[in-house]
This record gives sequence, C-alpha cells and structure tokens, in this order.
Amino acid sequence: MGAAGPSEARVRYWLVMPAAGAGRRFGGAKQYARLGAHTVLEAALAPFLADGQCAGGSLMLAGDDPHREQLQRRLPARFELVDGGRERMHSVHRGLSALQARCSSDDWVLVHDAARPLLSSADLARLLQIGSADPVGALLATPVADTVKRVQPADAAAGPPRWIETVARESLWLAQTPQMFRYAPLRAALEHAIAAGRTPTDEAQAMEWSGLAGLLVPAQDSNLKVTTHADLLLAQAILAARAAAG
Repeated sequence: MGAAGPSEARVRYWLVMPAAGAGRRFGGAKQYARLGAHTVLEAALAPFLADGQCAGGSLMLAGDDPHREQLQRRLPARFELVDGGRERMHSVHRGLSALQARCSSDDWVLVHDAARPLLSSADLARLLQIGSADPVGALLATPVADTVKRVQPADAAAGPPRWIETVARESLWLAQTPQMFRYAPLRAALEHAIAAGRTPTDEAQAMEWSGLAGLLVPAQDSNLKVTTHADLLLAQAILAARAAAG
C-alpha cells in the first residue's frame, strides 16, 4: 500500500488472526493448503505484513500445530504466536489478551480470517479510512445479490428443505473480515459473551450484544473465504487473473 495522501491519515492498528481451526469441511487444515507459491495463511497475512500501519499482532494456532516453529522463524518479531481456544471467540480473546501489554484501550484491532487469502490492499485501505472515522468501527461486507428463501426447520435425513417465504434482500449483507474495532470494547464484548455462555459467529455479533454496531464497508475486490477445495481452485484463478492484469 502506498504512502498516505495529504487528506488520508495513517491509522495505526493491530492484527488478530485466528488460525487454529481443523478445517473439517475442507478435510484438513485449509490454512496450509497451497495457493500458488504460498499457503492460504501466508496469502492472508501478506497485506498486513506489507502495511507499515500494522503495529504487530497475534496469530492463534492449534497447540499441536506442526508448522508453529517454521512460522515463528518467518514472522517479524512484532507478531506473536498464541495457542488458540475451543471456539473462534476464545481464540480471538486469547489473541487480544496477548496484545494487552502493547495495546492501549482505544487502539484499533483488525480481526481477519486466516482462510481469506484474497484481501486487496485497496479494500484494506478503504476499511481503515472509513472505520477509523466511526466511534465503533467497521467491517468489510457485500450486499446480498441473490433471492433469499426462508425454509421450514427439517431433519436433514428428510431430504431437501421446503421454502416457506421469500425474504427481502435489500437490507441483507454478507459479513466478511477484516472486522475493525477498538481494543477495549472488543475485548469486553467477547468477555461478556463468554461469561454468558453465548457463541457469536463473528466479532461484530459480540459487539451487537453489547449494544454497539459499526459500519459496513462494501468490498470492491473478491475477498472469498476458502471453505472447500472448489473455493481453493477459485482463489487460484482469481490470483492468476490479478497477476495477468498487472
């Protein structure tokens, strides 16, 4: 990412990246799947390693991750490896706790999925610019483009579900990462969720439960999450198209 322009203030932030998942739907640790010359995890980290505004961060891995020592050697010293937790929220909370000595309460934190290897520097820059101007923060997202159907609750063994209504899509968005919030409110929101025995699907939901909601920043470039092997092939094609475009 280039130097900040005259009207574009630099935004100092910390990265928290949960990468402790087992990748059950993928059939293995998808963060270490090859994506060209790099792994999915390396590609997900790349925009932040290249960004001088990123002060450092924490990367949460499974305690028995065989790649741990290799990653530690290759990461800059400002990034720390931390044991992940049982659920995503536990991993993110551990990552935040690891930053406590270096982070002030109002520092910005970006939480980004290790399985999103296509984040562009342009989308990252827009998120930082828009999110830093909001008191709560922001996250990358895309508006729902397809028609949405609500279905009857049914046992999977009963066969395909039957829809019961069409849901208006005008107010529906698909949340992505990075998700950008201040350190103290984000940590408090996760601690409240953990104490209540609730499991948010992302950090934004934990913030909602604390009565806080930020902005949605439309992702202009593909920021797909690798969940299946088909997603990996698509990510490879997108990277090849970007390279061909210069």
